[in-house]
Amino acid sequence: MQAEGKDHSAAAGAGLTLGALGVVFGDIGTSPLYALRECLNYLPPVDRAEGVLGALSLVFWSMVLVVIVKYLVFVTRADNRGEGGIFALLALGHGQRARSKMGVMTVLILVGAALLYGDGIITPAISVMGAVEGINTFTPGFAGWVPFLSALILAGLFAVQFHGTKSIGRIFGPAMLLWFVVLGLLGLWHIIDNPRVFAALDPRLGIRLLLAHPAESAGLLGAVVLAITGAEALYADMGHFGRKHIARAWYFCAFPGLVLNYFGQGARALAHPDDTTHTFFALVPEGTPRLALTLLSIVAAIIASQAMISGVFSLTRQAIQLGYFPRLTINYTNPDQSGQIYLPLVNGLLAAGSIYVVLAFRSSERLAAAYGIAVTGTMVVTTLAFYAVLRGNWKWPVWQAGLLCAFFLAIDVPLFASNLHKFADGGWFPVLIAGGVIAIMHTWKTGKDEIFRRIYANGVTEDELRSIAKSDHITRVRGAGVFMAGNPTGTPLVLLHHLKANKVLHETVVLLSVVTEEVPQVPDNERLTVSEIGHGVWRAIGRYGYMESPDVSRLMQQVKACGVPIKLNEATYYFNREMIITGGESRMWHWEKRLYSLLSRNARQARDYYRLPPMQIIEVGMPIQL
Repeated sequence: MQAEGKDHSAAAGAGLTLGALGVVFGDIGTSPLYALRECLNYLPPVDRAEGVLGALSLVFWSMVLVVIVKYLVFVTRADNRGEGGIFALLALGHGQRARSKMGVMTVLILVGAALLYGDGIITPAISVMGAVEGINTFTPGFAGWVPFLSALILAGLFAVQFHGTKSIGRIFGPAMLLWFVVLGLLGLWHIIDNPRVFAALDPRLGIRLLLAHPAESAGLLGAVVLAITGAEALYADMGHFGRKHIARAWYFCAFPGLVLNYFGQGARALAHPDDTTHTFFALVPEGTPRLALTLLSIVAAIIASQAMISGVFSLTRQAIQLGYFPRLTINYTNPDQSGQIYLPLVNGLLAAGSIYVVLAFRSSERLAAAYGIAVTGTMVVTTLAFYAVLRGNWKWPVWQAGLLCAFFLAIDVPLFASNLHKFADGGWFPVLIAGGVIAIMHTWKTGKDEIFRRIYANGVTEDELRSIAKSDHITRVRGAGVFMAGNPTGTPLVLLHHLKANKVLHETVVLLSVVTEEVPQVPDNERLTVSEIGHGVWRAIGRYGYMESPDVSRLMQQVKACGVPIKLNEATYYFNREMIITGGESRMWHWEKRLYSLLSRNARQARDYYRLPPMQIIEVGMPIQL
């Protein structure tokens, strides 16, 4: 039995490692489609061998220092109960301070999260377009149709998102395993003919190329960034596969395949210095082999795009749970996996943005000129947030934490600065997207805090509520009333409005608060706390992690199991419905008040978000002047 258990564990581990290949490394795995080609386009006027070997050196050591040293060795160790991602750093480094005060670091982390939305629009576009362009290498007249075919593929990809990734996910890992094997074998084939490319393992070649040509170094570094796009996914998807399995997938498959392919492209570029053919698709002969590689590239690009889309869905749900985003419709596509979700509004916006980018830029080469600002900006924010974790959670001395993060910034900042020149060439687009997202997150958080400060913070105490419940002036009626309480220690305003208007109170009253903790998931034994206030009044506090969505119907079943006398099919749920009026004296800017009012009106209704039967809900209007 013990051997059988080990075999089962080994099979499960192999499955997680294979799954990590398909989800985590989809983006960085498709970078060979365009990364080295762009590096060679930005080479300074030097000897061909010096330029190619220098570019290869920069690509190789960028992967080593950023992906391996920064993320795999250090950042992925900063997990929040096994989960990673930029919001995990927010929770680890700041905890409840991030919920109570919008400090500088909190704003920076929100900026990093917002930049990922811009990345989520450009990544599917450049990956799919870079793959479709393979058709140009044997049918040059097809070039004008590349944007339209790419847009059609993207439209189809986004159109099937509501089905979820359960079915297509089964082929993610095997397909990407085949992709990395093909990458490695194609690269090795050309390396054998020109093994001197291994000289690029010397980091001095890349450094010397940059220092000797400072005027061209920004463009070259901006192209090198394309080889490490998707590095953030190693950390963001850690909770799905585990750090160990992600590392295995990288070291034993993704990294060797990428290195061999880049060096193979470099070997061919040295052997054919005057050949202007696409550096990646030129690795195979024309005809059927090139068509087969193009079709495999399109499959890999779709998988890479799917991984990014799913990541944006997950990021949005985390922002909603942490109070930085208005409630949106969230559909669960797999009953066995709570992480597989679909957000219709976000999906539609991503689709519109990606298709617009494809049709506006019309080639992966032009799109690459707009790519990099969001990626490198997020890398800088991750380093700054990681410093807070080193000091606050790991208790590292200032000099040790500062020295390590200064080393990371010495890599991140030049990469970020080298991409700033892309702003005018299209880099403004992801920055514009990020600016809109950060405006929404900051406005929603500020507005909610302002409403809580003015209305919910000074509620009736439990002693006062107990006195009201036993008062002879209040008539008790049969049934149960569940009043949603924003403050888990006070009395919800909707209950006071109900008492004032109707002068009655149910025999059983439950004050229900749904609280989001600074952890990804809350264990079932810590989910619910029920206490009796007295005279038929109870308080229930449901706790959820920032990667979970509340289910009040299920929570109320647990409330009943705790001894609260309630018939769930006869209970009435009471909510406040905010009616925002601008023109007040709140500390928000006027445009923020108008934006918050718009967001509040269009946010998903509480009854749907909390998954409650609509026929058992009463909403009480509450005008609020901000």
